[in-house]
Amino acid sequence: KHVSSLETRLGARLLNRTTRRVSPTEIGLAYYDRARRVLNDAGEADALVTSMQSAPSGLLRISVATDFGVNHLSPVLSDFLRDFPDITVNMVLNNRYVELISEGFDMALRIGELEDSTLKARKLTETTKRMIASPGYLEQFGRPQKIDDLNSH
Repeated sequence: KHVSSLETRLGARLLNRTTRRVSPTEIGLAYYDRARRVLNDAGEADALVTSMQSAPSGLLRISVATDFGVNHLSPVLSDFLRDFPDITVNMVLNNRYVELISEGFDMALRIGELEDSTLKARKLTETTKRMIASPGYLEQFGRPQKIDDLNSH
């Protein structure tokens, strides 16, 4: 009954029917093959959605500026790992800009402007810059008023 209504809708005969036998037509075989692929793709799409909604897992490789990693990321990392026990974090502390893809990093945390516009960036926090010197340095070279003053020190 369903096949007959499908044949009517398509305007094509999908099956050859006799009193003793039912066999697919050439069009019926082509339609069946394509429909089977579509149903398999739909099943894979369903599985993808299900897996994307499950708990995150795997290795997360992060390149972090040393000071930021030590002072800001490390203190909250234990809470993150408690909330996501199936994630393993490999945090590399360095101050150089890394090639994310070629060096196998999932993300990098840096301070400052994004130089490569092909990357996606998100502002996480505000920070301030400070010029700091020991009393002995200031006694010997004087107190700089602006960053360019350091060129003569």
